[in-house]
Amino acid sequence: MRNPRDFFKPLAIDAPEPAREIPFKPSRMIHFLDFSNEKMVAKVPDIAPTVDILLGNLEDAVPLEKKEAARAGLIRVGREIDLGDTALWTRVNELASPFVLDDLTQLVSEIGHKLEVIMVPKIEGPWDIHYVDRLLAQLEAKAGLERPILVHAVLETAQGVANLEEIAAASPRIQGMSFGPADLAASRRMKTTRVGGGHPGYRTIADPDPEHPDAPRPSYQQDPWHYSIARMVDACTSVGALPFYGPYGDIRDEEGCETQFRASFLLGCVGAWSLHPAQIAIAKRVFSPDPAEVAFAKKVIEAIPDGRGVHMIDGKMQDDATWKQCKVMVNLAEMLAKKDPELAEAYGFVPAPAV
Repeated sequence: MRNPRDFFKPLAIDAPEPAREIPFKPSRMIHFLDFSNEKMVAKVPDIAPTVDILLGNLEDAVPLEKKEAARAGLIRVGREIDLGDTALWTRVNELASPFVLDDLTQLVSEIGHKLEVIMVPKIEGPWDIHYVDRLLAQLEAKAGLERPILVHAVLETAQGVANLEEIAAASPRIQGMSFGPADLAASRRMKTTRVGGGHPGYRTIADPDPEHPDAPRPSYQQDPWHYSIARMVDACTSVGALPFYGPYGDIRDEEGCETQFRASFLLGCVGAWSLHPAQIAIAKRVFSPDPAEVAFAKKVIEAIPDGRGVHMIDGKMQDDATWKQCKVMVNLAEMLAKKDPELAEAYGFVPAPAV
């Protein structure tokens, strides 16, 4: 077992010191793009201001013959395009892939100063994180980087979910986690071909009516991912990392996407993947707190500045626990307001005009 005193020491000579706290920035959507496509590269200056995180995808959905082109396109974006305050991430190929070593080596050496997070798919246990952790430290030292690149683990196998608490605590680099529902469903032998969301066959049903036993019985579709996502949220928040909902594959089903995103937001996820421009607006709407709830949270904080005691506000009991909930809401609203002028106005954070 590694000595706890060594946890925040660099894993390579001259590598940057590990992060002691994961920065919490606007993270409502991780927008995936394949930079082997020149048209997508050309759209980056227009897309970047509309998203919180821009991710150059190198893994799934990128054909084998375009892997190197996607990597080269990402390097070009990192070198040549000003993304403003939008974070640049990548999803490298899985650790079993022959492409992943070149992914990590080239990206860290050529645009490591621009990359904030590397998403690693199909993480199965802390041993995978330990490998990436040491390798990144060596590459960072060689490239002369001054800050560590963080790691985002994608849970896509039953073993990865079984080990998610150990994965979350494996390294100070762990920025957060996401679910990959398609691969996870296959790993679990789940009988669904959907990418995220519920399933019409996964339901509960009411008991028969004793007086009308033949009457239709109400039935409700359930969320097969609920338990696992809640575990991921607990594992992440226990170590200061950030949990994300993964992809929602049915691009046309905007209502279903919004419902799934909102459920994950209420459970504690900070954002979700967006696979299409239509999902950017959905993620922004869902993962930005409702102005009415922010207004009430501000009211509670103003009425209870120190968070102590029990108070009745608008007929609702408020104490230190609800005060903490309100602080979470207002802090998130304040952060998002700095990025989005429309939200700043909706939340009432618009600065007063100069006299």
